[in-house]
Formats: sequence, structure tokens, C-alpha cells
Amino acid sequence: MRFKCSKCGQTYESEADMIGQEVECGKCGTVFSVSKDEAADESQADATSALPPPSAPKGPEEPETPYIMTQQEEWTSEDMDKIKKLHEAYSSIDAQVRKALVGQNDVVKLVLVSIFSQGHCLLMGVPGIGKTLLVSTLSSSLSLNFKRVQFTPDLMPSDITGTEVIQEDKNTGERTFRFIEGPIFTNMLLADEINRTPPKTQASLLEAMQERQVTVGGDRRPLPPPFFVLATQNPIEQEGTYPLPEAQMDRFMFQVNVGYPKEQEEKQILDMTTSGYKADVQPVLNGEQIIELQNLVRKVLIGDDVVNYILKLVRSSRSDTPNAPDYIRKWVSWGAGPRACQYLVIGGKAVAVLDGRNQVTVEDVKEVAHAVLGHRIQPNFAAEAEGITRQKIVDELLAMTAA
Repeated sequence: MRFKCSKCGQTYESEADMIGQEVECGKCGTVFSVSKDEAADESQADATSALPPPSAPKGPEEPETPYIMTQQEEWTSEDMDKIKKLHEAYSSIDAQVRKALVGQNDVVKLVLVSIFSQGHCLLMGVPGIGKTLLVSTLSSSLSLNFKRVQFTPDLMPSDITGTEVIQEDKNTGERTFRFIEGPIFTNMLLADEINRTPPKTQASLLEAMQERQVTVGGDRRPLPPPFFVLATQNPIEQEGTYPLPEAQMDRFMFQVNVGYPKEQEEKQILDMTTSGYKADVQPVLNGEQIIELQNLVRKVLIGDDVVNYILKLVRSSRSDTPNAPDYIRKWVSWGAGPRACQYLVIGGKAVAVLDGRNQVTVEDVKEVAHAVLGHRIQPNFAAEAEGITRQKIVDELLAMTAA
């Protein structure tokens, strides 16, 4: 039988019947009498412990429809009015941008899609084609705080996030730490030539881009909403540069390739920039309205067929999947991850809203597919030897998965 000390709970075992006998505890020295009820409880505990453990409860069965389909909200007439408002605002913003920027229609739309999707955008293009001008003009038309950081090899993380300095009170002589905010505490941050700074400084943007906060001196400091990082990169000059790691490239919702202007557009650029013309850009939306419209974008309806199309498109880009096409196995080292699926969904929703609709179509997804997938697919040596680009691989994927 088993019994335990009435004071300290020390447990003892005995082959003989000890009920009614007095026992001195070897641990605390207390003299106690073994009761019948106590011995019975211990015996019951032994019997219970000898039973086999209960089987684990079965989890809920997987739903027949994707999770994303079960979370859609009902639309109201007020929501439809907001969609109409955003569609009209898009036209107004585009008109304001046109006062300073010539051409690049697709680029402007993709940057706006990333903003209303709460994403970040990387602009790739040669110098002098209006990347910085586009970002600064957009910030004016959206009435947002705008700051520009020129990334250089000697730039330090504290030059972006801010730092703590010792400040002395002239009256008391007491010294205290005071935090001085860096340029990242803004609504729209232009990271100009982001690949010209070392990885340590590049990494200072990771927390801000993912969690909308920075940690300095052990304190977490939230960034003012809305917050976007619009970075630029020169694809032709690679001396003295530090390529962004894949983990940070994946943080950018879009990589948008900014090309040369057409002949007529270049003539218009000359007329605007070599005369006394000065663009008068007026604000169309403010920060609160942008946040409200960002929430609206996430309510846009997306059908099961479009979700399946996105899954097929992204999963087909991975060379190690059983159903990967032959050209993917031949040309691709690794394909796009789950974040690509997320950005294709939310990007398609933003395109639908900017076009005045509350339902995503496959064409909306195709409109953002190159910007989402291009920098998430890594060609191998065979592709480079044959001159196969990332965009060519995305073209093949879109042709294969045509709905």
C-alpha cells in the first residue's frame, strides 16, 4: 500500500497494512496516523496511472473549400461607394502624376497597387528615367510624409533607424538618453540605389518592412501608418554594389522594371524639363483615407477558381515538385514561395478595386504576375547560358496555366 505524510506530502510504500498506525516522516519529522481514506485515494491513483493514456482527440476535418474562401465578408452599398471613390481617386492620382512624369503607365499603376495592398516595391531601371521623380510625385498626390535616403557604402543602420544620444539638462546637470528618429519614421521611404550599401545596413530595413516597427536600444518603436518602402536599383552598374539577399528581395511585393520612354514621350520630357514649366501636384488622398481603402481591398471577393489558378501558377515554378514542367526542371534552381501566392491574391484584389470592381478575375492576377514572380524565381546556369531570363520563364508559366 501507499500513503503520504499529512504535512509535507512525502509518499511512502509498504507491503504491510499500515492503516491506523503512527508513522514518523523521515523528511520533516512529523508523526502522523495513516488513515483508511488516504490509503484508498493512493490506491485509486495507482489504478488510474496504470490505465492506458487516452487517445488524442481527432482534429477537425479539413474544409472542402480553401480557408481564404470562408473568410470573405458581405458587401454593403457603402463598400461599393468606397470602391467607386477609389476608382475615381486612381484617375485623379494618375492625372496629378502626369503633371510631372511622362509615360510609364504600367509602372505607375503597379506602384499604386502595391501601396493599396500594403506592400513594398523595388524599381529596377537605368539612371535618369524618372524612378525618383515618380516616388516623390506620388507622395505629393497622396499627401504623405516623404523621405529619401541615398544608400552609400558608408551608410550605417543608425543613419536609417535613428539612434540614442546622451542629453544633459542644463539646469540640473543630469544626463539622460534621448532617441533621435531616423528617416525611416515616415509614411513613404525612398531607398535610392539600395544595393550600394553593405548587408548590415540593408538588413536594418527588414524589421520595418515586415513588422512596421524598429527596435533600437531594446525598445520597439512603431512606424506611422501607412508605411511603404519604395526602393530603386540600377541593373547595369554592378561595381561597388551589394546584391540584396533573397530573403530581403522576398519582402518586396513587386519588382517593377522601368524601361526607356518612347520617342514621343522623350520629346515631351525635353519640352517639360528644358523650359520654365513647374508641375503643381495637388493632394488627392490623405493617410487616413489610404488606410481605409487598404482595408477595403482585403474585402474584395475572390473565387475558388482564381485561387486554384494562383496555386497552380506558383507551385509550377518549383523545380522539385512532381508536376513541374520540363522547362522549369531545366532552367530553374528554385521557384516562388508561399509569399508569392499571398501577393498574387492581394495584388489581384487591388487591381480589381482600382478598376472599379469587387471581384478578382484571372486577368487581374496576370496583370501583377510578372512583378510578383520575376524576382522570386532563380534561373540556373543552363538558363543563363541559353539567355533565358526570369521574365521569359514567367511568360512560359502564364502560357501553360492559361485558364
